[in-house]
Amino acid sequence: MNADFSIRFPAPAKINRFLHITGRRADGYHELQTVFQFVDLCDWLQFSPLSPGRVELGAAVPAVNGDNLCLKAARLLAERSGHPLGVRIALTKNIPVGGGLGGGSSDAATTLVALNHLFGLGLPLPSLAQLGLRLGADVPVFVQGLAAWAEGVGERLTPVEPDTPWVLLIDPGAAVSTATMFGSRELTRDCPPERITASGYGSFGNVFEPLVRRRFPVVDGALAWLYAQGVPARLSGTGGCLFGLFADEAAARAAQQAQPQPWRSWVGRLANRSPLCEWHPPNADGM
Repeated sequence: MNADFSIRFPAPAKINRFLHITGRRADGYHELQTVFQFVDLCDWLQFSPLSPGRVELGAAVPAVNGDNLCLKAARLLAERSGHPLGVRIALTKNIPVGGGLGGGSSDAATTLVALNHLFGLGLPLPSLAQLGLRLGADVPVFVQGLAAWAEGVGERLTPVEPDTPWVLLIDPGAAVSTATMFGSRELTRDCPPERITASGYGSFGNVFEPLVRRRFPVVDGALAWLYAQGVPARLSGTGGCLFGLFADEAAARAAQQAQPQPWRSWVGRLANRSPLCEWHPPNADGM
């Protein structure tokens, strides 16, 4: 094996341009519709070889579950490929936990893609995405690396090319439990199904937004401030991070400078192609 273990692999955040729930299945899972796009805020993963069969997390990562999704992904890949692997995973965490930005799912996807590359396993992209679905509904979109209209539990993906405005991403400091939000009796579960469209969903909302705003005053205040800037703004996923869309970088940075509270925030541009695609082209291996 001549893999280059000096490479750091990105695990980008995502936003949901909208998020509707159209029903609930008999097994308890929710049917949804959403559009995923990528943000250039990334966690970073570095892999070091270990003796075969050993899979470890390189250091304790604050605020990340002990049974880390990266470890689960590596073990699942070893089981699927029949390769014992042997790797230490060093995770640099930048994406807020509980922010609705998909950080854990992205970390898992990057682990699958990176280890498939580094160990020369040769698994096609659809197989990696199917493995990823066993780890979380958001994992396949990160594996495939293309902006997508998603349906089902989030696993039925149709590539789309939405506009890519500049974004001000705000973390007001509320970690929101996805399980709690999906379990809420107040959640709207009967949104009328929408048709797939490359764009034109600016009027669509996020069904979790009113729930999160009621339960987390800091989110409510931050989102109210973003709306007051006169730009499209939304909660991402189940919260508690928010985004506002701007026509250019200067406007986004001016808004960031005008923040009334010391929220963590980032300015970047939305992307329809993940930086992870460099290591696994999305049109390869049967896609």
